Amino acid sequence: MKTNDYVRFLTQTFVEHFETPKEERNKNKQRLPVSYQLFGILPYSVKESVKMIRKRKN
Repeated sequence: MKTNDYVRFLTQTFVEHFETPKEERNKNKQRLPVSYQLFGILPYSVKESVKMIRKRKN
């Protein structure tokens, strides 16, 4: 991807973001779990590892 294409993509994304009403942007936001907000991806990876281990045992 050339620099010009990247700048065009960023500009389009930026304009689309600010053209949408604020209420709609707030609706579209995904609410992350508190554990993910506080500790990042670590709790998620532990959770998925436990799932995989339990799946193998069955």
